Amino acid sequence: MKKTRKPTYHHDDAPLTAKELKTARPLREAFPDLATYGRQRAHKGEPKKQAVSIRLSPDVLAYFKSKGEGASS
Repeated sequence: MKKTRKPTYHHDDAPLTAKELKTARPLREAFPDLATYGRQRAHKGEPKKQAVSIRLSPDVLAYFKSKGEGASS
C-alpha cells in the first residue's frame, strides 16, 4: 500500500475552516469596487482589439527595435 504524506501548508495557504467557510462572502459583495476593477469586456460579437496600421520613418522604427524584445514591427 502506498503511503500518502499529509500536506504541509504555509499559514496563508491553509484550507479554510468550516467556520471561515460559513462566514465567507462573495468578492463582489465584500469588495464591490475591487470585483469590477479591470473586468470590462467586449460584448459577444464586438472585437476586443482593433488592428491599425501606421507608417514610421526608418529612424523611428530603428529606435523602437533597439529597445529590445516586445517592440513589434
